[in-house]
Amino acid sequence: MSEEKTITLKKPVSFDGQTVETLRMRFPKVKDQLKAETSKGTDAEKEVMLISELCSSSIEMIKELSLSDYRQLQEAFKDFLE
Repeated sequence: MSEEKTITLKKPVSFDGQTVETLRMRFPKVKDQLKAETSKGTDAEKEVMLISELCSSSIEMIKELSLSDYRQLQEAFKDFLE
């Protein structure tokens, strides 16, 4: 299994003066899950935090993604767990 996945965004996002067209998600570790679970917020906010960590991106940038691109990230995360 690959240690990371590259996700090509269907709708690139402009953030912090840059256009983001792809994101790389690294393989998740237990410590990533624990960090997300012990953070404050709803389950959805915890998931956004976890995905932002795995993609080395800010939470605010992840929030700017289209829902279809966010779902691609969710699927990439699930693929790592199989």
